[in-house]
Amino acid sequence: MATTIRPLDDRIVIKEIEAEEKTSGGIVLPDTAREKPQRGRVVAVGPGKLLDNGNRAEIGLKEGDEVLFGKYAGTEIKLNGEEIKILRESDVLAKVIS
Repeated sequence: MATTIRPLDDRIVIKEIEAEEKTSGGIVLPDTAREKPQRGRVVAVGPGKLLDNGNRAEIGLKEGDEVLFGKYAGTEIKLNGEEIKILRESDVLAKVIS
């Protein structure tokens, strides 16, 4: 049975996109030399932060968006054998437009 996840408030769920295995010069990097991924795809979005007036702030991201985030932002968890990251919308640095 597959488990689905729905983040609360202004949190989003990200599936990280793996870092490059080769440098621009063609050198293959071992696992220990690779940097932590800072790019990912949004797989779930919460309803938005609850404001003082009772309304919810709209989140500027949607499922499928590709985003950049800080190296150590969010919380990493394993769900259904996949590693995902849960972070707040404010931890997202940019949305990748291609």
